[in-house]
Amino acid sequence: MGSPKNNRSVVIWLYVGLVMIMIQVVIGGITRLTGSGLSITEWKPILGAFPPMNEQAWLDAFDKYKEIAQFKNLNSHFSLSDFKFIFFWEWLHRDWARLMGLVFIFPFIYFLISKKIQQNMVKPMIMLFLLGGLQGAIGWIMVKSGLNDENLYVSHIRLAIHFISALILLCYVFWFALKLSISENQVLHVPELKKINVLLLVLLTFQLIYGAFMAGLHAAFAAITWPDINGMLWPTGMFSQGSFLEDITHNLITVQFIHRGLAYIICIPIIIWVLKAQKLAAGTLLYNFRFLPVLFLVVQILLGVLTVLNTSSEIPLIYAILHQFVGMLFLLSLVYTLFLSRGKLSRFR
Repeated sequence: MGSPKNNRSVVIWLYVGLVMIMIQVVIGGITRLTGSGLSITEWKPILGAFPPMNEQAWLDAFDKYKEIAQFKNLNSHFSLSDFKFIFFWEWLHRDWARLMGLVFIFPFIYFLISKKIQQNMVKPMIMLFLLGGLQGAIGWIMVKSGLNDENLYVSHIRLAIHFISALILLCYVFWFALKLSISENQVLHVPELKKINVLLLVLLTFQLIYGAFMAGLHAAFAAITWPDINGMLWPTGMFSQGSFLEDITHNLITVQFIHRGLAYIICIPIIIWVLKAQKLAAGTLLYNFRFLPVLFLVVQILLGVLTVLNTSSEIPLIYAILHQFVGMLFLLSLVYTLFLSRGKLSRFR
């Protein structure tokens, strides 16, 4: 793929895309927590880029929202001003996705024509666009599933799929950028650290899925105490919903218990990983950044605790969004350490 220096413009482009994806995930979190996801009942790829341009257009959009269950059973008290507030977040979420598409597509065409993208980079780029398109399709399918007379919100299962697919895209772009920006001589072959790193990524994936369940179910309301859960270490009612699968995916107190428990479990391998990383040769990238994952984990747990303790009639938006954002940073830090410990591998073909 050439040296990192030769790929500078492409690398900058990829990191700009990476930041945009992170912003999109944050906007998506705000959209969910403010209950804004079903405010726009139509998908118009081009005309939908513009919000209603006059009072009558706003009233027409509001009338369409009034036809779904969320308005009828939850937001029937909404004024036009209230509707405009939730409309804004869903509109911003969709328009930011459109902007990302432009930011990825047009520079790609330019780089291809100017031969800044080598032949062996084309297939990974196509995969990147396919992942981006899939993410957009999942988003619309998710929203459309809630536009009916039954659902007050989009299913938290669909929300988790949408969230995880966004994170897969995020990690793919990051890994691709690392391939172009870090020389192979900076990558170490540390199988023991790599195995722990993979375990951490698996555990974190489940943790992030349950984070999406927490947001989708508003499960923070089930217990607003810490370190206990409503005064208990093993809260009652965790297996009262029905089947085991139903409880671990739909029971609010069970979802919160698992989400908390996974955070504590992740602490064990991360400590082992850091202690082993201490033995690496000083001056290597992996050694220099050995404390990065544990730093993000501590901040992530702290923000989770603050979110729970400050939940009353509403979930505190700022803490919840920061909790989600640091979760992404923690994920990327583990992808980064995995990259640096993976050993010498062939580059993209």
